[in-house]
Amino acid sequence: MKKFVALLLAALLVLSAVSAFADKITIAVPNDATNEGRALMLLQDAGVLKLKEGTGLKATKDDIEAFLSVDEIEFYEVEAAMVPSVKDDVDYAIINGNYALDAQIDPATTLLREKAVDNPYVNVVCVNAGNENTDLAKALAAAVLSQQVADYINENYAGAVVSAVAEPTDGYDATVDYDALNGQTIVIACSPTPHAQILAIAKDILAAKGITLQIVELPDYVTPNTAVNDGEAFANYFAHIPYQEDFNAENGTNLVSIAGVHAEPLGLYGGKQADLTALGVAAE
Repeated sequence: MKKFVALLLAALLVLSAVSAFADKITIAVPNDATNEGRALMLLQDAGVLKLKEGTGLKATKDDIEAFLSVDEIEFYEVEAAMVPSVKDDVDYAIINGNYALDAQIDPATTLLREKAVDNPYVNVVCVNAGNENTDLAKALAAAVLSQQVADYINENYAGAVVSAVAEPTDGYDATVDYDALNGQTIVIACSPTPHAQILAIAKDILAAKGITLQIVELPDYVTPNTAVNDGEAFANYFAHIPYQEDFNAENGTNLVSIAGVHAEPLGLYGGKQADLTALGVAAE
């Protein structure tokens, strides 16, 4: 509850700031390290701005070298989960696919979107280093990398979530002794949307071999990692590779990926603006 109140207050502060800059183009962006960089790189790819050399994924609004298609943009850095709530009060908002889905924003209404093919921000299933070659890890990886999961993703999210699996399995790994795993439980920590929904498909696949997948939904981007690191969960599924690499470096953890399952292309959505005219660039 405290976290929600803090986020709400932050959103209200953003709205207050927006009103003070009504004559400028305003864009709300996620304020966490990797997603703000992604947002700015999306605008750079569209020809809106140029970032300083070498900033890339670590970029913030202070790393903008020049505006190319407009005179100036006022950026509002907002907690990623709260960007949808301020969308209608700014000209544009750059929103993560999962948060657009949570807010029931139609993914088809994006004005700009990250490329789905070869997207570097693939959401992964992670375990502690040393567990990646166990039969439990292999069984879990085969289930989430299955054709059933890939089909579910591509049929249900209208492009806001896309499968990243190049060669789907039939749900199982021929090297695993499934008889030995019968009766065991895999605890996996995850975000609610779309991760828990996707894991429900994997749960049925594993259940056919007598393995229980216990899905624990967590609302933040830290606890799923600490749960695995502390042994409270065997695996997690909630974040992309750059985030996990940064988390390991900053926290001394050693989580490793066992499966890259899907990507959530970041999208630019119209708020006060219905199209890209104000940004001076062409639609995709």
